[in-house]
Amino acid sequence: MDPAGRSAVVDLIAVLVAVTAGEPRVMTLDGGRALPSGPFELAHRSLQSGLRDWVEQQTHHPLGYVEQLYTFADRDRGAGPAAARVISISYLGLTREEVGRDSAQGWRSWYDYFPWEDWRSGPPAVIEKVVAPALTVWAETGSAERRHRVALAFGLGGNPWNEDLTLQRYELLYEAGLVAEAQQPRADEQGSGVPGRAMLADHRRILATGIARLRAKIKYRPVVFELMPPMFTLLQLQRCVEALGGRLVHKQNFRRLVEQQELVEETGETAAETLGRPAKLFRFRHAVEVERAIAGTKLPLIRS
Repeated sequence: MDPAGRSAVVDLIAVLVAVTAGEPRVMTLDGGRALPSGPFELAHRSLQSGLRDWVEQQTHHPLGYVEQLYTFADRDRGAGPAAARVISISYLGLTREEVGRDSAQGWRSWYDYFPWEDWRSGPPAVIEKVVAPALTVWAETGSAERRHRVALAFGLGGNPWNEDLTLQRYELLYEAGLVAEAQQPRADEQGSGVPGRAMLADHRRILATGIARLRAKIKYRPVVFELMPPMFTLLQLQRCVEALGGRLVHKQNFRRLVEQQELVEETGETAAETLGRPAKLFRFRHAVEVERAIAGTKLPLIRS
């Protein structure tokens, strides 16, 4: 129980990610407003086993690769002063969306929640038209440090866009009162709230944390293979990396890196691509499963 006399609840929350048809997708519940979650119970053998139990109960989707993300326990971001203090322990899970499952309706593109994060077709119009003007007004009422944070996070004033700063960008929008979760009148009064699907409590913040972690991780660990089918073309692998990073990669450089690090091997089979001759099918080289834990092989995001 906290000093205010309120009880504390430990909540396990999963950011369950798949890439389907070149789109990064996240498993959601409650019409897209929440991530799979449930309380940690004494019957659970461990935190991770508790998480697996809840996710499989709620989504009917077994978890594969899982790692802990972060523990959220901010007192001022709960449901209200009288509510129980919620300690949210979040996890990142990587899987493949299975077409035909009842849970398929819960998969949504993570760019529905963060439209300013998708740079695959160039700078998103929402930044220039909505985000930058609103944040500029907010930043000018604060310190030079605030203006610097805005410029650095959103690539303004000549700063480059850094795809890894997903969480920092959401936190800035929250601090400025420009997202619905902030529950501040400023955005409504100015009519300057930014587009993007809202989520319950701090679930969009937790999703942003998962995106940032995965974007950083694909640059030094080949976890992207957890999202690929058993056999795939190099173009499919490239599109998966681009979907996660929100940036295009240089095709030839990307393929050169994959070959140099010996991450894949040919299967001897081919698949029909949209254009041109049939493409070779590859699979993840199983020996890398051991090597990657020691040497840190990678699939870095190389910008075109």
